[in-house]
Order: sequence, then structure tokens, then C-alpha cells
Amino acid sequence: MSYKKFLAGAMALLGLALTSVRADACTNLLVGKAASADGSTIISYAADSHTLYGDMQFLPAADHKPGEMREIRDWDTGKLHGSIPEVAHTYQVIGNINEHQLTIAESTWGGRHELIDTTANAIMDYGSLIYVALQRAKTAREAITVMTDLVEKYGYNSEGESFSIGDPNEIWIMDMIGKAGKEKGAVWVAMRLPDDCISGHANQARIYKFPLNDKENCIYSKDVISFARKMGLYKGKDADFEFSTVYAPADFGALRGCDARVWSYFNRFTAGMDRYLPFIAGKKGAEIMPVWVKPDRKVSVRDVQNMMRDHFEDTPFDMTKDPGATNYWGVPYRWRPMEFKVDSTTYCMERAIATQQTGFVFVNQMRSWLPDAIGGVTWFGVDDANTAVFVPVYCCSTEVPDSYARGKADLYTFNFDAAFWVNNLIANFVYSRYSVMIGDVKRVQAELEDRFENNQPVAEVAAQALYKQNPAGAVEYLTNYSVNNAQKATKRYQDLAKYLFVKYMDGNVKKEKDGRFQRNADGTPVQPSWPGYTQEYYNTVVAGSGDRLKVVEPEK
Repeated sequence: MSYKKFLAGAMALLGLALTSVRADACTNLLVGKAASADGSTIISYAADSHTLYGDMQFLPAADHKPGEMREIRDWDTGKLHGSIPEVAHTYQVIGNINEHQLTIAESTWGGRHELIDTTANAIMDYGSLIYVALQRAKTAREAITVMTDLVEKYGYNSEGESFSIGDPNEIWIMDMIGKAGKEKGAVWVAMRLPDDCISGHANQARIYKFPLNDKENCIYSKDVISFARKMGLYKGKDADFEFSTVYAPADFGALRGCDARVWSYFNRFTAGMDRYLPFIAGKKGAEIMPVWVKPDRKVSVRDVQNMMRDHFEDTPFDMTKDPGATNYWGVPYRWRPMEFKVDSTTYCMERAIATQQTGFVFVNQMRSWLPDAIGGVTWFGVDDANTAVFVPVYCCSTEVPDSYARGKADLYTFNFDAAFWVNNLIANFVYSRYSVMIGDVKRVQAELEDRFENNQPVAEVAAQALYKQNPAGAVEYLTNYSVNNAQKATKRYQDLAKYLFVKYMDGNVKKEKDGRFQRNADGTPVQPSWPGYTQEYYNTVVAGSGDRLKVVEPEK
């Protein structure tokens, strides 16, 4: 199906009834243990926000005295919502994985805004739910219990949210939304990902119908259906209830800007996904895209890392081939806002998995056959996943790499020693002439990630041998290994940033030979090359300027 044909059909089907396409938003990709290449469970997360500085969370394990309280501050705004009693012992958390290999990630979908609880009785926001649960739970099922008990007791004040909750043995997806302050708590449903399947969510509730009598694989709040009836949102039979349809009705933004990202993931690993394009286009009666699919081949950690770099390549939404890219060095990014008008008609920009406003990104790998200290790895990066480096940081690490540390800088404070700022320097420079420069970034990125992937088995054999004799020594070894990798990657990217600026300054491309910039016999730089613009760009300039720029010979 051609891009133009699909776009025209989508617009016609939706009657141009565009609502706001989420510009910040987040993406989670999931892999069950029997669907992964090595038997690990995998959860990825891109924390996308225009105001989020990319650093790494660290919460040390701790013992707490009776009566000790934990502040609940909103993850997005820092606002103090209240406090809850601490438990006797909390587990260590680094990034979004704890010492028991439990991972929790999220994506916000908003849903029915009238259901947001804005009362003072609701203090648990989605971010606090994640990190409190990581501190208090060992398994995915325990985490679901912790999270749902917390909102029942202390209220839920965020928008509709999807959570990815996984341990070395299983992964769950949980959709949750508040109760408008009518009652304390939230309505929710959680489904277990079949081991041989992959799934994902990207700012739209993914659970439609769910089994009402399969407690092993599906659990839900007792009032998830009755509350909808009480609010006048549903009148059908229990068996026909669809969580997403009722609590997060899909509009253009939810389908094209959100579910399309999940579709692209499924499409990469499972044949026949074109059957769900009518659903993405909003066609009435279209077959709903399932919560999960079985991949045609095993999916590796590296596959998921590369999928987080997706721009809809080779699909009807391909951002590298539409006019926005072909006129401007193939750049697969579109600056905000995501909607614009031409002759009173509203259009949209594509929203891919890889996006410029990512704060941090990770691919978490959890392995049941290894000790927790060795089995859990957060492959962590900052800024746009497409230009970031995924560095392995083990869940047992007792130290955050300095370049990822909190307090190193913030969104208004530049620091060349902070990985977030180094990566942003590179990415934003590359965006200016993407097709000319991206190859240099990909070479260094691959160099680093190949090394990390190849070194992982060696490091883990050494860690396992040490763990048998001295677990604390193995933790120290893996902490040093994680920190050193991150710092070396940041240093390599600092060098890359300098190299790119020198090579591509002023629209030129410096010439190189044997890994060095060329000089002539007298030691001065040789003439650089001038790559110019794409032919599509020249065509656009001529179309817009007529004969004003036409080269003509003077009349004689």
C-alpha cells in the first residue's frame, strides 16, 4: 500500500476529525521468555518528554523504623502530594529495575479526562507507583498487588496509564485509570503476556476484551465493569466489555500517533500485519489489533534496541521517504507541533518510536537461570534512541555512572561531562544534515554496542565464578564493569561530538585519509567537498521561486 494512498484513506475515514496527537509520550516493547533469543524476558522503555532531563534513578536498599514515612512527589512536576508509611525494608533500584530483576515501565494515554482524580485524597501518581513498587516487590505479581493496593488506599491522581511489569519469568500489561474522585482508587485490568509472544503499548490502552475467569493470566479490579456502568459509560454484557473502548476511546491521535508504533513493532517480526492497517486508519468495524502477537523468529536484546530506533522504515508511514525527509537530507524527524493546517485542512506529522525528545531509554533483560545480581541488566541510554548507545548496567550495581548521575546537570544546565548533553549535541547536529552525517554516528554506536555485546558473556562467566565464592565481590565487579562501560562510552561520544563538528562545519565535509583529516604538502587543510542539497530540495526551491534564481547569460 502506498504512503499517499494510505494517508488519503485514513483522513477520509476519520473525516479529518483530528484531536491532539501526543507529542511527548512514551513507548514500551515487550518480549516473553519463549519469544526471546536467549530465554530472557525483555522490556524496553523510551521516556519521552520535552521537559525531562535524562539521568539514572538510584534508590539504595534500606531498613526503616516504625513510623517512618515516605514522601510522594509527582514524577513529572516534583509537587509534593503527601506521604505514606514506609515498609520495614526496601529493595535497591537502579534505573527502572530492582535487585530482584523486577522491571516496571509505563506509557500515558489519558483516556477519559473526567475520570482524573484531582482531589486532595488522591496522592499516588503513576511515577510514584512505579518506584514504590520497585522498592517493595520481588516479582511482577507482587508489584501488581503493591500498586493496586496503594491506589486503593491512597488514591490515584494521574491520567490513564499502561504499565509494563516484568520479572525473569513473566511479563504483565496493566491498564489503569482513576475514578474522578467519586471513589478512592482506580479501575484496572492486568493481563499476562504469553511466553511465546511479543507485545507493546505506546500511549493508548491496549487491553480490549479480557477473560473474566482466568485468574492465572488475567486479574482486574472488582468494579472495573460496574464502575463504568455507574458512570454511564457502559450498558452491555460483562462478557462484551472492552476496557480500552470504554475508558480510552480511540481518536486519530490514539490510532495514528500511538497504536501505529506498536503496529510497526509487530510488523517487523510477524507477517500479515497489513490486516490491521484499517484499524490504524480508524475504519469502522475494522479488526482490532491484538494485545500481543507471536513473532516469526526469536527476538534478541539487540533486536529490541534497534526497534527502539524505528522510524516506520519500509512501511506506509516511512518517515525517511515522505517529502519532509526527502527535501531535507532524509531526516526522519518532525519538529513540534504535530499538527498543521494548509488551506484550512488539518494534517499531522508522523510519531515514530524513535523521537528527538527522549529523556532516557532502556532495554531491560531479565534472566531466570542466573543469580539476580547477574541476571538483570538495564541496557541504558540517554536522548534519542536512534543516536544513543545502549550501555549494560547490572541491577546489582551500587553506583550510578557519573555521566548518568542525578545532579550532574539539568535541562537548563549544560555539562559536557553529562551523557545527556553530549548525546544531544551529536543528535541535534546530525538532524541538520541527517543523511550526510548519520553514518559516522552509526559506526561509533555499533563499535561500542558490538563490544558490549561481545564482552557480556566473558564478564558474566567471571562474575558467576566470583559470585560462588564471594557474592559481594561479584557485585563490586559488576558495578565497576557497568560504571567503566558507561564512562568509556561517554568519553567516546565526547570525541565523536568534536569530530563531527570539525568534519561538517559550515556545510562542508572535510576529507579524510587513513583515519585523519587530510592536509596538503604544506600542512594546510585540503579543499573540503561540498555535498550540497538533495535533488528534491532543488526542485522545491525552483517550484517556489520561479525564474528568480534561474541562471541566464547577459544579453549582448
